[in-house]
Amino acid sequence: MEMGDEDRGPPWLKPLLKSNFFVPCKIHGVSNKSECNMYCLDCIGNALCSYCLAYHKDHHVVQIRRSSYHNVIRVSEVSKFIDISCVQTYIINSAKIVFLNERPQPRPGKGVTNTCEICSRGLLDSFRFCSLGCKLGGMKRDPELTFLLRARAGRESEQGSESDESLTPRKLRKTSAFSRGIYLLSPTPVSTPLKSLEENAVDRRSGATSPVTPPIINYRTSRRKGVPHRAPF
Repeated sequence: MEMGDEDRGPPWLKPLLKSNFFVPCKIHGVSNKSECNMYCLDCIGNALCSYCLAYHKDHHVVQIRRSSYHNVIRVSEVSKFIDISCVQTYIINSAKIVFLNERPQPRPGKGVTNTCEICSRGLLDSFRFCSLGCKLGGMKRDPELTFLLRARAGRESEQGSESDESLTPRKLRKTSAFSRGIYLLSPTPVSTPLKSLEENAVDRRSGATSPVTPPIINYRTSRRKGVPHRAPF
């Protein structure tokens, strides 16, 4: 998907942020589960319902969800197409999400040291925006902001190659240590002469007792039962 030249964002981002979700579908409104909570990134049209997906096969379709009366999208879906860095993420129902549009907060809570650069909502210190729409608005002020995935993919590939190279000697050290452990635990050293092994085999066949194993001696003695005597009256 090509990025827009004007704001360095994908051409579907602004229509996605302006779409009306969770309303009855205009085509399948009489059917059950006709609520519009899908969006096709290829067609860039209106919101879709589950019945509309039959006309968008092999298209890039994302699902929009609701949280506190605001539209959200899962990070696992949107991060495939755009870079969401600088946007604060949240965990809802064990899934990481981002908000689509701004959520103004006129009075930040006590102790808040960082706020959104667009709508002044309180954020963690490592983020600059509270939603994708706020980041889109912040790109007019900061020309270095972008939704392109190219730079981040390059950094991840470099980190991946470094991690692979750093793990290689460690794996080799573990393998050599494991081999030494097997050698130390072996009951018969590898350097045992072949002659001693043959002599041990001959001794076992001849019935000789191994000097290491002592002979079994039965120390239990049996007593003969004597003649019974009648007890005196």
